[in-house]
Formats: sequence, structure tokens, C-alpha cells
Amino acid sequence: MASHRPVARPLSPHLSIWKWGPHMLVSILHRATGDGMAVVGTILFVWWLAALAAGPAEYDQFVGLFTDASGKLNPLGYLFGIGLTLSFFQHMASGIRHFVLDTGAGFELKTNKLWAQSTMIVSVVLTIAYWAYLLAGK
Repeated sequence: MASHRPVARPLSPHLSIWKWGPHMLVSILHRATGDGMAVVGTILFVWWLAALAAGPAEYDQFVGLFTDASGKLNPLGYLFGIGLTLSFFQHMASGIRHFVLDTGAGFELKTNKLWAQSTMIVSVVLTIAYWAYLLAGK
């Protein structure tokens, strides 16, 4: 009978040996914002369609969840609106960064770090600008 001795196998690197950087955060944010927009957007869209199909009372109840009696957004409406807008701009900026990386450019450490940080800054600035534009029109 053959003896089974443990074979010395290489260990996978543990997260503790990796130094966190902006590029890692942006990569995780890209996946999280994409999944989040898909899940939340799908749920809200299906809910909206169901409320629309169910009649005016159900549609008013759906709209009333996100707005007050005067039709302005309430805190929950702002939370969803700003959250989805920030997710969209973060995902878009990160997608543009990945598109440029796919061309073979931007893999130098300083450039990669700068672009990763820029995606986060650009997404916040665009979200603020978009909501300032929306609120200024009211």
C-alpha cells in the first residue's frame, strides 16, 4: 500500500501581504457599483412597472415613497437618487479608466494611482454638479 505523505504545495498569497492602494479600491468599487446599479435599478424598474400597471392608487403610493405631498423629493428619494447617480458616475469613470488600460497605457505605478484617484474625485464632482443643476432648475 502506498503511503500518502503531505505534499508541500505553494501557498496562495494572503490579503495581508498586499498593500492596499487606490487601484484596488477602484476595482472593487467598479464591481460593487455595477452590481448595485443592476440590482437596485432592476428592482425599482420592475416595481415602477408593476405600480404603473396596477393603477393610479398604486402608482401614487410608489411615487409617494420617494416624494412628499408637494412632489419634491423626500430624504429617501434623495438617498436613492444621489446614491444611484454617484454609482453611475463612479462606474462610468472607472470603465473609462479600464478602457484606457486595455489599450496598454497607464500601467506605470504613479499614472495608475493618479487615474484611480481621479475616478473617485471625478465621480463625486460630477454627482455634485449634476444635482446642483437639477436643484437649481426648481
